[in-house]
Amino acid sequence: MANTLTNLAADIYKAADQVGRELVGFIPAVTINGDATTQAAKGDTIRAAFTRTPTVSTTYNPSMTIPEGTDQTVDNKTMTLDTFANVQIPWTGEEILHVNNGSGFETIYGDQIKQAMRAITNSIESAIGTAAYVASSRAFGSAGTTPFGSNFNEIAELRQILVDNGCPVDGNLSLVVNSLAGTNLRQLAQLQKANEAGGSDMLRQGTLLDLQGFMLRESAGVASHTKGAGTGYDFVSGGEAIGQTTLSVEGGTVNSTGIKAGDVITHAGDTINKYVVGTGLTSTSGDLVINNPGLRVAGVDANEITVGDSYAANLAFHRSAIELGIRPIAVPAGGDAAVDMMTVQDPWSGLVYTIALYKGYKKAMFEVSCLYGVKAWKSENIATLLG
Repeated sequence: MANTLTNLAADIYKAADQVGRELVGFIPAVTINGDATTQAAKGDTIRAAFTRTPTVSTTYNPSMTIPEGTDQTVDNKTMTLDTFANVQIPWTGEEILHVNNGSGFETIYGDQIKQAMRAITNSIESAIGTAAYVASSRAFGSAGTTPFGSNFNEIAELRQILVDNGCPVDGNLSLVVNSLAGTNLRQLAQLQKANEAGGSDMLRQGTLLDLQGFMLRESAGVASHTKGAGTGYDFVSGGEAIGQTTLSVEGGTVNSTGIKAGDVITHAGDTINKYVVGTGLTSTSGDLVINNPGLRVAGVDANEITVGDSYAANLAFHRSAIELGIRPIAVPAGGDAAVDMMTVQDPWSGLVYTIALYKGYKKAMFEVSCLYGVKAWKSENIATLLG
């Protein structure tokens, strides 16, 4: 039956505005690589070019011949569309007849489609939050303590981390926090006073105000990180230099989990910086990797490493640091068994999903689906606000 979904589209959109939704803050803050017309297969890649920091010359030689210049390497990095997300909704003819005697098939069907988009959106939001916090450069704040308890000074500290890393301050910075941190912000007296806040949006509508160059957003997808249980690790002979990301350590006690990706560590020679681990370690000695731009204070032989407590990973980042790739799932040439198919934009997140209708024996099945992948490209442009 052609055009079935088109005829029901009004019910889909109506339901999309009525069913409850969780907070979505990461999706609108990242780069979205989406093409609703181009299908993709699981494992397909999206490529991006990254330039390296050049070497600055301090000399020049006057000549009638133009210099050749210094060759530069342009890195080719990829992200993978590696996650299928679909929700399948079966209906029999008897079930449709039964509900039409009550609430009506269109009403229930529309709500089911909306709930499917809700569930997929939440999984994508969480995937972004998880990928981003594990790739963060450094952290600020107290693990286990919700930020903004008495002021919003933490935002200035996050800004300093990012600008010291070379992150652009160009209107594309976001700070995504959980609802606990959002509530603390709304309770700050200086943000509730229109004459001090510069407007009444916080007081009247509860809208989080942009602060110190950051667009403030809330998310139900802020990750909670459980620390690794490793203890006693220290730098091996020779220590580690400023800018080093691969840290050689020894003398540790693993305690089953060692040092995990996402752990926040400090070393005895640096009382200021909290570094985020990108690749952990589950042995008593070896290498662990912290994210770029690496150590800001050198570590010497036997400097003890301390693993910070578990935390909620509120994140400050530049839009270009994180990318979400999303595509319709590929079907064979000429189509599959679907009798109708359309794309629908989720009005809450802005993402586009494919809705397909499959007909069977006295039964139909509706499917909401997409294929996606998440990549945190640039650790230097991500910082963690511990909560």
